[in-house]
Order: sequence, then C-alpha cells, then structure tokens
Amino acid sequence: MQYTKLGSTGLDVSRICLGCMSYGVPERGNHPWTLDEDAARPLIRAAIEAGVTFFDTANVYSDGTSEEIVGRVLAEHANRDEIVLATKVHGRMRPGPNGAGLSRKAIHTEIDASLRRLGTDYVDLYITHRWDYDTPVEETMEALHDVVKAGKARYIGASSMYAWQFAKAQHTAERGGWTKYISMQNHYNLLYREEEREMLPLCADQGVGVTPWSPLARGRLTRDWDAGSARQETDEFGQTLYSEQDSVIVDAVAAIAARRGVSRAQVALAWLLRQPGVTAPIVGVGKEQHLLDAVASLDLQLDEAELKALEEPYRPHSVVGFS
Repeated sequence: MQYTKLGSTGLDVSRICLGCMSYGVPERGNHPWTLDEDAARPLIRAAIEAGVTFFDTANVYSDGTSEEIVGRVLAEHANRDEIVLATKVHGRMRPGPNGAGLSRKAIHTEIDASLRRLGTDYVDLYITHRWDYDTPVEETMEALHDVVKAGKARYIGASSMYAWQFAKAQHTAERGGWTKYISMQNHYNLLYREEEREMLPLCADQGVGVTPWSPLARGRLTRDWDAGSARQETDEFGQTLYSEQDSVIVDAVAAIAARRGVSRAQVALAWLLRQPGVTAPIVGVGKEQHLLDAVASLDLQLDEAELKALEEPYRPHSVVGFS
C-alpha cells in the first residue's frame, strides 16, 4: 500500500480509500445489491490487511446501517488511531422538517447520530454530501467549525458541487475564522472528466485533496459496454451519468488491459491515480478481486501512447452528479 498526505494537511491516508456504500442491510434503503454484515465483514477485514487506512461511508447509506457495520468491523480488526474514518451529512434521514440538509440543527443532530452508529467519539473527516440551496453557507460553515471544535470531527470535506460554490464556502470559512474544507470528493473518472475544467485546478491551487467517487464509472470501465450487472439494472442515479458515446473509451481500456495482461479495473484506476491532485479514489469492493485490482493499480505505470489512447476519445458531457 502507498500513503500520502490529504491535501495540504499533515493527515496521512492510504492511496486507496474503501468506499462503504455497498455495505448495509439490503432492506434498509434503495440498494438491493447491498451486502449484509456477513458478506461485508471479510471484505473490510481484507482491506485492513492490505494496508487500507482510509474508509468512507455516509449516514444515508442503507439508512445508517452502513455506518453500523463499518463501525463494528473496524472496532474489532483495526487500530482506531491508525484509521482515517469519513462519513457524510446532507441526505434525508427522516421525514419532516430538519430531517435533511446542512442547517445548524441538522448538522449537530446528524453528527451525534453518526457517531453513535459508528461506535466512536469522533470521525476524522466529516463531509457535506451535496450543496444545500436552502441554508445560508455561513450557517453551514460555522456549524461545521463547531463540530470540529467540539472534537467530534478532526477535519471537514465536501462532495460534488460547482467550483463557484466550493470557492464561496472556503471564502466564507476564511472570512469567519472557521474551519475550511480540506478535501473534495467529486465525480471523476475516464468517462466523466468535466471536473478538469474548474474544480480540479481550484483544488490544486488551494491545496485541497481530491478523493473521486465512482472511479470505475459504476463498473462501466470494468466490462463490455453492453454487459450489464445487477447494480446497473437497479441504479437509477447511475443510469443518468454515462451515455453511448463513452463506449469507445471502454473499448480502449479493454484493449490496453488485454495487451498488458491485467484487469480493466487496474488500467482505469492507474490512469486516475496519476492525475494531478488526486489523493485517493473511493473504491467500492463487493468481491475480494476488486480489492486486489485496486491495490495492483498503484504499481501499474501507463506509457504515453496508452494515456493518449485513453484520453483522446473523450467528448464533453453535461454536468451531472451534483444532486
């Protein structure tokens, strides 16, 4: 395993982050492909044994049960002081007023609920899952600062928003003397590179770490374009992210993988890991092979001709993934 600093902080993280959306009680939430605790436990343990120290979940994943499973397994098999544990806030956790969003009330309610489910006194990284259009950014940033100062989170991060929104949030925090975001968890992979226009340069300039979600494009980069999966058939959100024009890139990944004698996942992740500013992709692991591929990608060096073959077919996309 390789390790690096998260942005301009002193925090060390593994270059592979285990994404834990795949773990939870299947009946809780809208992910029928979710793995229950018995299936998730050996995969989380294998990640720990492989040297992964960075784990990412969210309060909304399977109605909080992802946090519960991750918390129990980490408590049994990992040293808490060596683990960088991240969770998120924003999505709806209960009906009625104040059951979602980034108001002061919602943030303080949800951090306490997440800590209870995770079985820990603090998270290392508390991430705002999306932009809240209904709450003043000043209220959100001060509330997040108070969470940090209360010792309930060590750092704060953000996910999927416009660059102007991220810049506004950072400026607001600086103006108020409050804690600033240290990371951006954005949608970035070979099939979706719109973040290269503004967000990635902004993060590089401001020393913000980048932890892309869906680094394998919901598995699209690991199989033929016309091949389906159980998740793809039921993932309504994922079906909005990619289109037929992306199939030529999938074919390029397949060709390079065949020539190299490696998996397609290794090729796609190797490309992402070498992109400027990328700290650690959020990799979902539903099978042990997924973990093996992720770790192997750290040592795969693509040559210039291969990079050109992967990048040249890209065509601009509409901005997606912010909702």
